[in-house]
Amino acid sequence: MAVAVERLITSGILKPARYLGNERLAVHKPWDTTAIRWVLTYPEVYEVGASNLGHIILYNILNAQPRQLCDRAYLPGQDLAAKLRETNTPLFAVESKRSLREFDILGFSLSYELGATNILEMLDLAGIPLTWRERQKAGEESTSPQSQFPLIFAGGQTATSNPEPYADFFDFFALGDGEELLPEIGLVLEEGKQAELSRENLLLDLAQIPGVYVPQFYDMAEDGSVHPRRPDVPKRILRRVATPIPAYSIGLVPYVETVHDRLTIEIRRGCTRGCRFCQPGMLTRPARDVEPDQVVEAIEQGMRATGYNEFSLLSLSCSDYLSLPAVGMEIKNRLKNENISLTLPSQRVDRFDENIANILGGTRQSGLTFAPEAGTQRMRDIVNKGLTNEELLRGVKTAWEQGWDKIKLYFMIGLPGETDTDVLGIAETVSWLQRECRGKGRKPLNFNLTISNFTPKPHTPFQWHSVSTTEFKRKQNLLRQEFRRINSVKVNFTDVRISAMEDFVGRGDRNLGKVVRRAWELGAGMDSWYENLDQAFSAWGSAIAQAGLDWKYRQVENGEWNLFHAQEQKRSADTENTPLPTPHSLNIPLPWDHIDTGIDKKWLKEDLQRALAAAIVPDCSFEGCSHCGVCGTDFGHNVVIESPTIPKFAGEFVPNPTKAQRMRVWFGKQGNMALISHLDLIRLFDRVVRRASLPIAFTGGFHPMPRISVATALALGATSSGEIVDFELTVPVEVDTFREQLAREMPTDIPIYHVEQIDLKSSAATQLLEAAEYLITVAVLEETTPIQWQNWIDLIKAKEELWYEQITKSGKSQLINLRDRLFELELVETHKSIAESISSVMIRYLGSYRQDGLLLRPEQILFMLETVANVEFQLLHIHRNRLILGI
Repeated sequence: MAVAVERLITSGILKPARYLGNERLAVHKPWDTTAIRWVLTYPEVYEVGASNLGHIILYNILNAQPRQLCDRAYLPGQDLAAKLRETNTPLFAVESKRSLREFDILGFSLSYELGATNILEMLDLAGIPLTWRERQKAGEESTSPQSQFPLIFAGGQTATSNPEPYADFFDFFALGDGEELLPEIGLVLEEGKQAELSRENLLLDLAQIPGVYVPQFYDMAEDGSVHPRRPDVPKRILRRVATPIPAYSIGLVPYVETVHDRLTIEIRRGCTRGCRFCQPGMLTRPARDVEPDQVVEAIEQGMRATGYNEFSLLSLSCSDYLSLPAVGMEIKNRLKNENISLTLPSQRVDRFDENIANILGGTRQSGLTFAPEAGTQRMRDIVNKGLTNEELLRGVKTAWEQGWDKIKLYFMIGLPGETDTDVLGIAETVSWLQRECRGKGRKPLNFNLTISNFTPKPHTPFQWHSVSTTEFKRKQNLLRQEFRRINSVKVNFTDVRISAMEDFVGRGDRNLGKVVRRAWELGAGMDSWYENLDQAFSAWGSAIAQAGLDWKYRQVENGEWNLFHAQEQKRSADTENTPLPTPHSLNIPLPWDHIDTGIDKKWLKEDLQRALAAAIVPDCSFEGCSHCGVCGTDFGHNVVIESPTIPKFAGEFVPNPTKAQRMRVWFGKQGNMALISHLDLIRLFDRVVRRASLPIAFTGGFHPMPRISVATALALGATSSGEIVDFELTVPVEVDTFREQLAREMPTDIPIYHVEQIDLKSSAATQLLEAAEYLITVAVLEETTPIQWQNWIDLIKAKEELWYEQITKSGKSQLINLRDRLFELELVETHKSIAESISSVMIRYLGSYRQDGLLLRPEQILFMLETVANVEFQLLHIHRNRLILGI
């Protein structure tokens, strides 16, 4: 049963359109005829979750399965969360608006060590017990369907790396790639549901699937290691590996602007560069290239299906995809007339050349990001970056010569073996690059630096390393002093407290479950890290102290890392003056040893020794095998595809300024579309025109824009049946054809009423505005008769002056006569009381609406009513009936 959210999702909350769901390419499947109902629950706000590629891929794959449907849910903003709690309304899925409790299974993305607090927030808002024990107990104590809760699982990088700190909260974890794993889980759930298996037996069946880890079937030993508590579950749980399928990346075109507001297509999964600090590189082996033809086809189909004007090619190391220049140029040539831009994530600077530079951007040159990671050759060798100073300079200089004046660089401090010379080498490297990239008539090369604090990660050669918060602060200060002498450089440092918390939780064991829960209870959440860092850090600190683990956190801060429960016990038995023990052996069991990522722990130890000797391990995708242990039947092998011939460049997009025809469209904004902002509406028109393949004209200049002009903005939450927008086309199109193509791509709540061809020499609609007619619903907080309402309206009409104080944009106060701006006013209908002693009416008014500022707004009609009636009114709804244009 759908949750009644209409009174919650209003213009009174921030970005209400983020909760609408049902975007373009959303999937709708009948509830009653599906056997298993999923929700992919992303523990971040919509703008982050809806643009996450993994989220989109799994949503599409699950909805492609027979007898299964998949809906979505996101972390609500604080304003909606408060409303949900105040009204006792459960958190809902965006497509169906059903409570999350109604579904069979909820899958959370856990990709960040501190992200679990948001998951607890979502479970609490959904009315679902937070731990698997509480859910199991509630199900055993009642046979009522309302007391049965969905299965709760997590996937993602952090879940695969070390699920133990979060084991209390999840029924199971899905480890590794989900494209094949999740459909297998769905089949087992369907069979179990038909057989009416108990929750425990259903989880036991799931535990037999490679890649499924069910924590309740495992116990933690005193040394922190994890072992099966029953013989019918695997001792080690295998990470799943799947082949990327680009076609599943096409989907979900949000109404609001998201953090990655573009089509994203994966070109390569996995990385074998072997950077010793990099957990994603270790957890995604082997490397698997996608066939270039599949990539090109997915991009071309995706751009036409979505209407985006930008696409991105995604990989941990895009430059290692040998077909990148050929694929990029092929797409650039095919879509050259559509003002399309290509962006890439952080790239290998040693592979950046003219071929890659030629495919980037378009008329909108994209940003460029490189990650040298360290400032000296010695440190880059220690971390196995595989980058020389010569290669770094060649890549940066190529970018500069190709027209980039600003480049973003990523560095880290706190790496194993690092000295102050290495730290200061970051500033020396940046200064050297600036000196080498100078030329007449060119601005100095600007750098935007992000300097993060190295955090040791499980399943990497540096997982045994310790870091010190005090040292981080000292090294940051060293760099701050050094960069004061360097111009054209902006430096951003990661907060050391966040790094310490990531380390403490990320390498923790099951004892940290109570810390995570208490931190959430005290107000910690991902949103808090950015809005109030001190408050969030205080919550985590208090939670650690209340769990009796503050001594262990101090070890992390002091660089005396210690994870082992056995050593905890030893400490408590020793005297206070005894130094805290530190890991003295690489053979001590780790809390994540039962997760089989494919990489041999023995190889990680050996690679740590190679790091200490600054020895490089070649990239096994292009050179000899490094014998890490991944390649084999369980995980497959590297798939490297040779590049096809790079097509000849067909030329940059040249905006067509030809104005052969102007179409004026009258349209409405109804239902949920009233919650779409004006900027989002303009973006929607751009995408609709692209999807409809209409020959839109572009402006000239450095950033060509489509010639689409909406007459005026409509207030958020207001509906309308009289909006106007002008389109200018490069070739004439039949009016009926234009209307049909446009209407086919528009949301149903934005109806097209009328299309008319306008003389090209006539003024734009926005310049011709004279008046606007509104229907407004107004309420008064007392019993009122229709006669009284009519009397108030008559009093307004009888007056010649109604003065109103208005504050100008410059902050000055001025008096204006509202009566001069009111042309017509009438009572349309009287409504029954919407509550005791409250009556409401609908009023029609026609008032001035000129772009020179002579406007009569609905709120000012309320001011007039209050002036003549001496009572307080409420504006319940605004509907703009029509816009009136002058000649």
